Amino acid sequence: MTEASILFFRACLTLLALPIYLLSFLGMWEPFCKKIFFPFFLEKLSAIHERKAKKQKQELFRNLPDFTSPSGELKLLEIGTGCGANFQYYPPGCKVTCTDINPNFQQSLSRSMNKNQHIRYERFLVAAGEDLHQVPSGSVDAVICTLVLCSVRNVDGTLKEVLRVLRPGGAFYFLEHVAADHSSWRYFWQQICYPTWKLVFAGCCLTRKIWKNLEQANFSKLKLQHVSIALPWTPIQPHIIGYAVK
Repeated sequence: MTEASILFFRACLTLLALPIYLLSFLGMWEPFCKKIFFPFFLEKLSAIHERKAKKQKQELFRNLPDFTSPSGELKLLEIGTGCGANFQYYPPGCKVTCTDINPNFQQSLSRSMNKNQHIRYERFLVAAGEDLHQVPSGSVDAVICTLVLCSVRNVDGTLKEVLRVLRPGGAFYFLEHVAADHSSWRYFWQQICYPTWKLVFAGCCLTRKIWKNLEQANFSKLKLQHVSIALPWTPIQPHIIGYAVK
């Protein structure tokens, strides 16, 4: 009964999004999404998410200075920088390397950089989370990744790269939306939305259990908390938040 209901509602949602499916079939949706739609959408979503998650983020990044290297520098690497929504939480004087697989965030990223001149911008790299070969091993004190692991091609591969680029004792900070409890209506809703959501929003997966990937990665310490971010009428309310130490 549940499977049949999911398939029925998925079909209804597919009909509603039929123009996008047709554009995808013709090979036109992905370039439009990557260059125009997703950067526009992400900037709007980031503004809403920031208002809802501000207190959690302030608490999350409070201890970033604790991971300053013995040299006195704090080098940060952000995976999937997007619009630069996290810059405001970084300590003054830290050095930030920004990465994103999509280079089309330049306008909104420049605005964030202009607003947050308390940090030093090292460089911007067009790179996927699973392939950070441009970043030397053991070269950064902290890696930040928020609302990104939902859309990387390989979560475990990304975490391996995180561990590689971190120096020993460095930290990985995360805030990600995840699968809801399987017995909940939210999970039922996530399953209905999954195929269309993934197509429309650049590969974003609604039902990943990212906490399991983190638990199985080779971190020496993991501080992880399940929280709910108030985003009504969306399937991305369940989140995990925390940090892990190499």
